[in-house]
Amino acid sequence: MKHATAVTIESIGSFVPQRRVTNDQLAEFVDTSDQWIRSHTGIGARHLAEDTTATSDLAVQAALDAIERSDLTKEDIDGIIVATATPDYVGFPSTACIIQDKLGLNGIAALDVVAGCTGFIYGLEVARGMILGGTMHHVLVIGAEKLSSIVNWKDRNTCVLFGDGAGCAILSASGSADERRGIKQTILYADGSGADCLIVPRGGSKAPLQGVTVAAEDVTIAMEGRKVYNFAVAKLAETIRTLMEDNDLTIDDVDRIIPHQANSRIIQAAANRLKIPMEKFFVNIEDYANTSAASIPIALKNLEDQKGLKKGDRIIIVGFGAGLTSGGSLLVW
Repeated sequence: MKHATAVTIESIGSFVPQRRVTNDQLAEFVDTSDQWIRSHTGIGARHLAEDTTATSDLAVQAALDAIERSDLTKEDIDGIIVATATPDYVGFPSTACIIQDKLGLNGIAALDVVAGCTGFIYGLEVARGMILGGTMHHVLVIGAEKLSSIVNWKDRNTCVLFGDGAGCAILSASGSADERRGIKQTILYADGSGADCLIVPRGGSKAPLQGVTVAAEDVTIAMEGRKVYNFAVAKLAETIRTLMEDNDLTIDDVDRIIPHQANSRIIQAAANRLKIPMEKFFVNIEDYANTSAASIPIALKNLEDQKGLKKGDRIIIVGFGAGLTSGGSLLVW
């Protein structure tokens, strides 16, 4: 098959657990309040998976949704790339391989990408490179998280922030007739000196769990909120500005900006820094909280369901997260 000259998002799917926990419900067992959470984060509720549900289960449902909304069948898929910070297992096997088996797609390439909340954007770019190189032609790029499995429910500063869910984009090779659509540019960034700002301290090779008494704080999210906030605001603004400048665009040329849904204050601060009206940003954090690598594809699906995306729209997606990492893409829908 002739190599692709463009890569498009053919469809978008998502899945969130049925269980919805409001701030008031959370306040029944966490020392917090709806007013505090809303004023500090913009979050009103989050969806939480059952204990027996794995990240791969959420991902499979999002993938099936994306396939159903496309003109493809499962058999057309020849690659799976999964961005997650909450894999089914530590190290191996990859969650992508588990998803591959659950979808009945044995034999196709499957791999995980670890880039925190920026993972979906990293995954898109990995898939785009493979498609342009001719290795794959139709790829499931999935952001999936069961963050409820790694939060400390006694730490009110972090446990209120996160939710569970999955989103999936199908990336496809496109011929010359459709070159105006697709991913036009991606910017990826990492600053490993900030690795300990957002971390699960134990469980890896540096701090194994074997032979030690494990406390909740050893295996749950620890975050230096102020440092992450400052990094996020700076990189969000910088990435949006660079994507527009590199492509000779003004904000009037951009139809929507879809940021990682971490904190409404971060989005507002970046908008103020860029002097961009908040109406340009699509924000759904009130209903889903921070779903890490799943937040951007879930937001894309929400926006599409609301008839907020149409063919030819210029969209900027942008993320930031553990690593520390950041990234963004300019898409023509």
